[in-house]
Amino acid sequence: MDKNIFVQNVKYWCEKRGIPPTVACKDSGAGRDLLVNLQRGSLPSVAKVQLLAQYLGVTTSDLLGEQKESSPPSEEDRLLAGYDALSARNREKLEEYTDRIEI
Repeated sequence: MDKNIFVQNVKYWCEKRGIPPTVACKDSGAGRDLLVNLQRGSLPSVAKVQLLAQYLGVTTSDLLGEQKESSPPSEEDRLLAGYDALSARNREKLEEYTDRIEI
């Protein structure tokens, strides 16, 4: 794992979501000091990387900077990843909103 790429990618995805990296790390369950500890030499567990990726609505490969040979995720996959990243309360709000929309 390239620590610098990981930190850059976390910052990139946090910026896209409008979330400070420390907040994303804390709220995801990965730990508020994840990036600080990484810069001090410790490597995060796979579980922590997965928690952070899920929170940000991206893949672990997106955070780790791994090259993908497959096609980009479909619109449906991106939408589901975004839904998975929502808190329980925000999922409730979204479901209430969509129930009011006539299709």
